[in-house]
Amino acid sequence: MAMEKEYPMTKEGKEKLEQELEYLKTVKRKEVVERIKIARGFGDLSENSEYDAAKDEQAFVEARIQTLENMIRNAKIIEEDTENPDVVSLGKSVTFIELPDGEEETYTIVGSAEADPFEGKISNDSPIAKSLLGRRVGEEVMVQTPGGEMFVKIVAVK
Repeated sequence: MAMEKEYPMTKEGKEKLEQELEYLKTVKRKEVVERIKIARGFGDLSENSEYDAAKDEQAFVEARIQTLENMIRNAKIIEEDTENPDVVSLGKSVTFIELPDGEEETYTIVGSAEADPFEGKISNDSPIAKSLLGRRVGEEVMVQTPGGEMFVKIVAVK
């Protein structure tokens, strides 16, 4: 049997996924079934766009439920690294400035399952995180991005 992929995440990230799973199973699933029942009442299913849309939504919800169950089952909770407080690692926030005179930016490095760049959470698989992981406060690092190379200086790790 093939090894299942591990999903590194924070305790809070796992709880958020569990809440989404519970919502999908208890609320959303019932709403979609009700939409399908109503759409069936509109007659001929071969030309019923409401029925098709509801069935598509049902497929999406069921697929998302399976994905979430797999991610939760294979979650690996990120433990806090207290031995190396100034080293960038999974679960920590890192603040850096783009050189030579860029603005200060702060991101929390999390597993891909809970990445959300709009909330300042970037995946450990992203080019920025890959370049910063294992580095220390004060180091200057070259980051390879889709837009080209950029150089940053790490100013804080929390």
